[in-house]
Amino acid sequence: MAQQCARATLTVHEQGRSGIRSCTKTCALTASRPLEKSLKALLVACDMESPHTHIIAHLLETLEQGGLEIPEDVKSSSDLTEYAVHTRYPGLYEPVTAKEFREALAVAGRVHEWVVAHINLMASRKSKNNP
Repeated sequence: MAQQCARATLTVHEQGRSGIRSCTKTCALTASRPLEKSLKALLVACDMESPHTHIIAHLLETLEQGGLEIPEDVKSSSDLTEYAVHTRYPGLYEPVTAKEFREALAVAGRVHEWVVAHINLMASRKSKNNP
């Protein structure tokens, strides 16, 4: 469910990004949400406890502690936590540019693809072990 929600959110943003000239805090905030949802979907798929947090580094650490090897480009996605936290409070952030928003969306998309590939690999291994 979380995986489908993350993909749907990414799709909405991808379809709307072509007309963005400047991005509001809401755009940046919602760009981090699909990433968070994807990681939480992977935690659930791995039968791990999904912590009640928006801090991406914490989600990644939980996955690592559960034995998953996290690629460096996925680890670097923890930078998007800034959008989930700082943009909620006026004056704590610089305005987010359209370029920054597109970059954040691209990072979220790459993480989502990695999560989907990992879940598919797990499902494939499971089906081979349970014919």
